[in-house]
Amino acid sequence: MAKRDYYEVLGVAKNASDDEIKKAYRKLAMKYHPDRNPDSKDAEEKFKEVKEAYEMLSEPEKRAAYDQYGHAGVDPSMGGFGGAGGQGFGGFADAFGDIFGDIFGQGGPGGRAGRGGPQVYRGADLRYNMEITLEQAANGFDTQIRVPSWEECEVCHGNGAKPGTKPETCPTCNGAGSVRMSQGFFSVQQTCPKCHGTGSYIPEPCTNCHGSGKLKKTKTLEIKIPAGIEDGMRIRSSGNGEPGVNGGPAGDLYVEIHIKAHNVFERDGDDLHCQMPISFATAALGGDIDAPTLHGKATFEVPEGTQTGKTFRLRGKGIKGLRASYPGDLYVHVQVETPVKLSDAQKQMLRDFDASLKEGGARHSPQSKGWFDRVKQFFE
Repeated sequence: MAKRDYYEVLGVAKNASDDEIKKAYRKLAMKYHPDRNPDSKDAEEKFKEVKEAYEMLSEPEKRAAYDQYGHAGVDPSMGGFGGAGGQGFGGFADAFGDIFGDIFGQGGPGGRAGRGGPQVYRGADLRYNMEITLEQAANGFDTQIRVPSWEECEVCHGNGAKPGTKPETCPTCNGAGSVRMSQGFFSVQQTCPKCHGTGSYIPEPCTNCHGSGKLKKTKTLEIKIPAGIEDGMRIRSSGNGEPGVNGGPAGDLYVEIHIKAHNVFERDGDDLHCQMPISFATAALGGDIDAPTLHGKATFEVPEGTQTGKTFRLRGKGIKGLRASYPGDLYVHVQVETPVKLSDAQKQMLRDFDASLKEGGARHSPQSKGWFDRVKQFFE
């Protein structure tokens, strides 16, 4: 699913005070701490989510950026504020970019938009967790998913201003989106603290979108799951992440696949494994048995005297992986089942049978004979 709103994660309002945010964080961190939930993967993920939300909302600058731009403004791995991937404010390279620009007449190594204009930011990438069955993973399928998205406000048409008004040029940076600060010999250009890089501010915000210029909606996407996909793989849906800022490109949506545990098979790459019970009579006398596969039954022969734990390989009855030319194999591990709740007559038959085996010695039970011989030697 998509990344959750930080305020929602902590369970506080967007106008919550620093003390309220800290109090909510401590309560949730204690609840989901790994030491209190040593065997809970879900608690571990929630603890990380709570920690990330607090780290962003506890710092005034990061909180202001998040309030203005959402995840795109604070996530460095997704091209937002603080990112070093050529988008937005890029730390060292961006801070000294204007020195190079002054000398060579061009922008430095940062990733901003044209000099003198508002900064452009790529939208944040989003993740959607999808749980599928082993059969679906083996065969592939097409599906639809519903994900939250941001769409342009139909009242203000995306500019964030109340109808009849418009955004005004930021008086702090005069519309540049950044301000220059002199530090001795160096001239450093930084994001404008008033407009956060947009170059403008909104005196009268739109009441429909509260000045953001966008509204949270839900959209339906068509997703194709390829045959042979494995657990943990991700499918990329370009441009379906969060929208960019100031005309920047939208982020991407990554659908992460999680395959449910199967009640018959265990997957090992392209191979499958299953445990199959067989009767004592079948194990002793041999015969044909039907094994389950993902595409129906497969018959194979069990030889006479088969022991429990014996593994049979059925070639080509596994899964054809994404990059494989041929399907994997199915490994059937047989378990000889001991009869239970026998009648008196059946018990007597087994006693007679057991007696006849003992008379035959090693001819009938070579493993038992060898084991008893080793035990006898041990005590001699």
